[in-house]
Amino acid sequence: MSENSQSPKTCLQVLPSLVSGGVERGTIDVAQALVKAGWRALVASEGGPLVRELDRAGAEHITLPLNTKNPKRVKENIARIAEVIRREKVSLVHARSRAPGWSAREAANETGVPFVTTFHGIYSLGPFGLKKFYNRVMADGEIVIAVSNFVRDHILENYNTPADRIRVIHRGIDAAAYDEKAVTSTRLIQVAQKWRLQDAGPVIMLPGRLTSLKGHDVLIDALAELKRRRGGVLDLRCLMVGQGSPGFGARIMSHAHTRHVEGNVQVIEDCNDMPAAYMVTDVVVVASTRPEAFGRVIAEAQAMGRPVVACSHGPTAEIIIPGVTGFMFTASDPVSLADALERALSLTREERSHLAQIASERARTLFTKQEMCAKTLAVYDEVLARHMVS
Repeated sequence: MSENSQSPKTCLQVLPSLVSGGVERGTIDVAQALVKAGWRALVASEGGPLVRELDRAGAEHITLPLNTKNPKRVKENIARIAEVIRREKVSLVHARSRAPGWSAREAANETGVPFVTTFHGIYSLGPFGLKKFYNRVMADGEIVIAVSNFVRDHILENYNTPADRIRVIHRGIDAAAYDEKAVTSTRLIQVAQKWRLQDAGPVIMLPGRLTSLKGHDVLIDALAELKRRRGGVLDLRCLMVGQGSPGFGARIMSHAHTRHVEGNVQVIEDCNDMPAAYMVTDVVVVASTRPEAFGRVIAEAQAMGRPVVACSHGPTAEIIIPGVTGFMFTASDPVSLADALERALSLTREERSHLAQIASERARTLFTKQEMCAKTLAVYDEVLARHMVS
């Protein structure tokens, strides 16, 4: 495919909607970077509140009924996306989700434009591997972006994608927002007062959706173990920060009551200032019972200079250097988590300062959205160069 030198390159990103989430945030970050680099940035989705951010960045949103898994609708969307590709003179299509990915792949094939995917998660294979075919489209890009080495290994093991077609690009955090220097004392005071932390002793925080997969019960059991070790006295506050299904917060508190640590646990479902939340925290915990695709919380907390205790599966070892930038424990093992918490809580002021410096510098070097966007645009250029040659 040859490019008209008088017109900008045009990238079309495709996903179900723009409501919230890591996939959506990455889409917007890349769209912003494309505009700054002189591209034309298009995003097709069913819409949502984040469309406003695209508008502010100078990107363009195209509303299509892509938030569906209905096979008939997915097939109908092929023609819709193909029409957009032709009308807008799209140079490259980037699919970020499975159902719209199927439509986008066929539309890209029909119009002869390059097709790139991002493999954002460890998709369930289903009973007897029945969902593998449905997932397959995300491994079928001319280049497949994996959000961690862990995801790359998953692709190689399950989808037989050639290794030379996979590029690992870690998810990026907003280093300007997650900067200790950017959080004012007023913001800290507001959070501390709102959550009644003035005399709370050490503060532990588990950020994440209120769901059983995030390991809230494991952390509560670890608190009970710490209380046992300390002769029945536990002088700390544990914040469970996130939103979730109705009633899950009450279920967390019920388990805390059963383990006799309800006075130490606080569920918070309305946090609108996560950088300040990290700042009022002494130790951040990531206790997910299943491996995640990328540990965004770990990277954010490290950028803020906070010690992190995280389970040792999935991509954690890509982000944490054990004993240097954080501590790891065996997933779903409360005793192992209690051991790691004790190590983190016992750091001296000098040790905390040393850890904070190394962790922050590493996060700001490896896991920023600027790094993610630069590598993504390099993938786009690589794919387009191949098509120009062919």
